[in-house]
Amino acid sequence: MQGETLAALMFPCLFLFVLLGLPISFSLLTTAAIFAWPLFGEAVANQLYAGITQTASSFVLSAVPPFIFMGFMLERSGVAERLFDALQMWLGRLPGGLALATMGMAGILAASTGIVGAVEVLIGVMAIPAMLSRNYDRALISGVICAGGSLGTMIPPSIVVVIYATVAQLSVGQLFLAVMLPAAIMVTAFVGYVLAAAFLNPDKAPPDTAARDVPLPEKLKTTLVALVPMVALIVAVLGSISFGIASPTEAAAVGALGTVLLTIAYGRFRLATFWDALRQTLLVNSMILLIVVGGTIFSGTFRIHGGNELVRDLFAQTGFGDTGVILLMLLVVFIAGFILDWVSVILICLPIFIPVFTDIAVEPLWFAVLMIVVIQTSYLTPPMAPSIFYLRSIAPPEITYRDMYLGVVPFIAAQILTLLLVFAFPGLATWLPSLMNL
Repeated sequence: MQGETLAALMFPCLFLFVLLGLPISFSLLTTAAIFAWPLFGEAVANQLYAGITQTASSFVLSAVPPFIFMGFMLERSGVAERLFDALQMWLGRLPGGLALATMGMAGILAASTGIVGAVEVLIGVMAIPAMLSRNYDRALISGVICAGGSLGTMIPPSIVVVIYATVAQLSVGQLFLAVMLPAAIMVTAFVGYVLAAAFLNPDKAPPDTAARDVPLPEKLKTTLVALVPMVALIVAVLGSISFGIASPTEAAAVGALGTVLLTIAYGRFRLATFWDALRQTLLVNSMILLIVVGGTIFSGTFRIHGGNELVRDLFAQTGFGDTGVILLMLLVVFIAGFILDWVSVILICLPIFIPVFTDIAVEPLWFAVLMIVVIQTSYLTPPMAPSIFYLRSIAPPEITYRDMYLGVVPFIAAQILTLLLVFAFPGLATWLPSLMNL
């Protein structure tokens, strides 16, 4: 059997293992081992070991554990409750005020943790009871929680961005800068929809008329205690990376230490809490890096069988032109996001796409932002939306799947709008990185 035929058969085999319920990391490793056997025989084990050592020796990937630890420590620090209280004080009496406070909290936490899913669970546990008690529309509640959680994909220090930069051999700091403007556009679109829905139909998001009239000094004090440390933490991490003061790994270590100090300052630090955060970090990091190992070996086997040439020929035969090929790549990413988690999508699709970039005019940072937005959109899009499954795990029974599916639609439209703007105006992705290169 020809090598390119074997390369083409790797994907049906992978999806078969995934649909049979095998974890994605083991699906990747098993598929790679099966298709590498005709080439290496018993030496396949050496190839698997090489994939492990390659992943373990990646300096950039060493930033992943501290970022994950930041998320778990912040979850236990009480910062989310303080942020929600502060934002409620300022926004609660407005139409849609609780939804706006939830979205604001999601944006700040996403800029602090970078973990997809953790933000959604964290904000959902606090915001869902508050909004239900104010008779918010259940579809709007669902949409706000799912969309807010999805911001962990876009807003730095997103783990998605770190993995993408590692695979594409791009600067993590440059890619962090590239996603900032599109992320700001997306958050603005989310907030704009919430405001429009609240003003057009106040019954969907009534103001919190029962909220107590908090004196201005108390508001300022609460905001100072809740917001300033978080902003300082975000600036310390992202600023040091963006301005070249520290590497992503060094900045992540500073952020991890900052979350520990913040937890101590808020009086929530316990040795048991610290060890639990370390344990959760170890579990999640092991899961991610095992997927990275599987994806690395899978893509390597695919290339050895001539898969890159196969993909390049297929794209060339479409006759779509450069723009059409880029759109086709993004469609493949979107469909893959229905079946695979975001790490696997990047590790499988990106190594296949990169050789095609030599044949078409693609700005790497621009395409990176487009692909990350598409990954985020697939995270939110039914019927296989991971965001909805996260929400189902924490939502009360009165919030149905119908509410969730209806609720995410306007936010998906906002993501598509962001994608179209970045596609039409590449400067939205390349302007900030170009400033840092001056």
